[in-house]
Amino acid sequence: MKKILVIDDEIAIRDLVELVLKRENYEVKTAENGTVGLREITAFKPDLVLLDLMLPDYSGYDLCREIVNKSTIPVIMLSAKNETIDKVLGLELGAEDYMTKPFDNRELLARVKVVLRRYDSGDPAKNDEMEPIQYKELEINFETKRVLKAGKQISLTAKEFKILETLSKRPLKIFTREELLEIIWGYDFLGDSRSVDMTIMRLRKKLEEDTENPRYVRTIYGFGYQFGGGTD
Repeated sequence: MKKILVIDDEIAIRDLVELVLKRENYEVKTAENGTVGLREITAFKPDLVLLDLMLPDYSGYDLCREIVNKSTIPVIMLSAKNETIDKVLGLELGAEDYMTKPFDNRELLARVKVVLRRYDSGDPAKNDEMEPIQYKELEINFETKRVLKAGKQISLTAKEFKILETLSKRPLKIFTREELLEIIWGYDFLGDSRSVDMTIMRLRKKLEEDTENPRYVRTIYGFGYQFGGGTD
């Protein structure tokens, strides 16, 4: 049973979303503000967070950034703001999706299922039984979503991990920016391929000794990105 945390200060929204999700056999917890939400993330360990943009004690943008920077839990933003810039900002900060209130319950369920399926599948290289990968000083555990470098844990955001997972499961394949954009962000993402470059740049800062000469996430000029593949 998948666990979903709903963080929203409107009790009517919390109750409605909880009812809709429970009917689909999800385990649901709710939080009325960001402080309680963060506490529930630690205690409840949800598989997905539905996050209201306007909270009494937190900016939803700041809370989204904090969640994705400290965990691999995907976030869907819920907001009354329907301007494109608000959606793009939320997605750039790491949200998996953005829904405008009021929303159709069927659409909410569809988007929840898509995000959970995306994180379950590890597309395009689904392999639930895959053993951890050990490459040079790097160890990637797909089951626990832990990354170690020389025995020290590296903290990655959900999207950073998904890019590393996608590349490392098929180390001989060169992924184009467009492929990674569709796999990690989804086909209906409102941003562009710069999101891939920015995320890989942040990933390299955490993994590489020399970001100009990366050993793990390499640029294949004119084509895209590849895991490893060097002779050093």
